[in-house]
Amino acid sequence: MQVRTVLGDLPADQLGVTDAHDHLFFRSALLPGQELDDLDAATAEVRDFAAAGGQAIVQWTPYGLGRRVAELVKISADTGVHLVAATGLHRAEHYPAGLVDEVRPRLAEVFVRELTEGIGDTGVKAGLIKVASGFHILDEHARVVMVAAAEAQLATGVPIAIHHELGTAADAVLELLVDRSGVAPESVILGHLNRFPDHRFHLELAARGSFLAFDGPSRANNATDPRLFDCLATLIDAGYADRLLLGGDTTTARARASTGEGPGIPYLLTGLRPRLIRAFGPEIATQLFVTNPARAFVTRGTVRS
Repeated sequence: MQVRTVLGDLPADQLGVTDAHDHLFFRSALLPGQELDDLDAATAEVRDFAAAGGQAIVQWTPYGLGRRVAELVKISADTGVHLVAATGLHRAEHYPAGLVDEVRPRLAEVFVRELTEGIGDTGVKAGLIKVASGFHILDEHARVVMVAAAEAQLATGVPIAIHHELGTAADAVLELLVDRSGVAPESVILGHLNRFPDHRFHLELAARGSFLAFDGPSRANNATDPRLFDCLATLIDAGYADRLLLGGDTTTARARASTGEGPGIPYLLTGLRPRLIRAFGPEIATQLFVTNPARAFVTRGTVRS
């Protein structure tokens, strides 16, 4: 089983301690002035993550939002940290006017090309499809993008990761991707669930067989850290520790550790991991940071080279 990184395919058991959802580069029309576009700052975050024991970061920045893939290659080569790049498409409001309309008729083609041939002219292949839901619903944009993502996933075996707006609509996503489109539940990663800390809802999702991502300790405006451990405890006690993933989801410049204003990527290991070990034991921490990512981000089948 392989994970597709920016430096090539990697045996899943070599992925190591993983930040399952983050952004080294990200540019959104909704966050003017907070772009993640500084190579030195991104490299510093990755070096600090590595110094804390980190070995892999999965970047969820999709098509059109400033992925800077060539720089991802340089960072990975310079730091020794495995990086996974994403294709896919975010919610429409994140893009400048006209971009979504231009690419929408050929989404599946774009996704498959970036997964099998490379992103732009870099030759670097994506290892993840990132898409997004609406708030409690799937609007027309979300449905079109997810149908294309399902087509690309079935053609390549690469996992689909979902931004859930404020943690909602994961049930609708599973209905569309798994029930209607035939994507295997273990190839679906449901993100941002800590922003909607409904334990019963999380248990229902876990029973479907998908991975549940709890991410965003950089998000002070959401119910992340304050309710995170209660969410995790409910799922672990119910026997779903093998479904759980953790990530930082750093999306603004001020959230980086290098600015002195935010926890940044290293916080997952310097702040969160010690608390996880105290609460649940080292075996569970290893499962969440090492074992589960190695299962969640594999290509299930053969991606054409």
